[in-house]
Amino acid sequence: QVQLVESGGGLVQAGGSLRLSCAASGGASSSYATGWFRQAPGKEREFVAAIRWSGGLSYYADSVKGRFTISRNNAKNTVYLQMNSLKPEDTAVYYCAAGSILFSPVVLRDVDKYDYWGQGTQVTVSS
Repeated sequence: QVQLVESGGGLVQAGGSLRLSCAASGGASSSYATGWFRQAPGKEREFVAAIRWSGGLSYYADSVKGRFTISRNNAKNTVYLQMNSLKPEDTAVYYCAAGSILFSPVVLRDVDKYDYWGQGTQVTVSS
């Protein structure tokens, strides 16, 4: 059973940066992909970025490409989301998710494909 714990959220001004962390325990294997999703009030949960534990392949939503960077530290079982040039529309609760899934864009964007979820961390970007 994989457990995921997010941290690093907070309040930041537009143009600022934050780094989110997702610490995994309980045996995330090399076949797992870890993704970040976000959900703003009144909106559906949407895909942000994903990375594969083995090999480090990554994939991003168009809305964050060039501003956000996903990375992992296998020794610490932790995935990071570095968020730069933040915009007010990035305001949301950010969730970490993991699953033993095919690393393809269609699959990675599907919330139902992930088996494990963290509790979420709030990111608020003020204008």
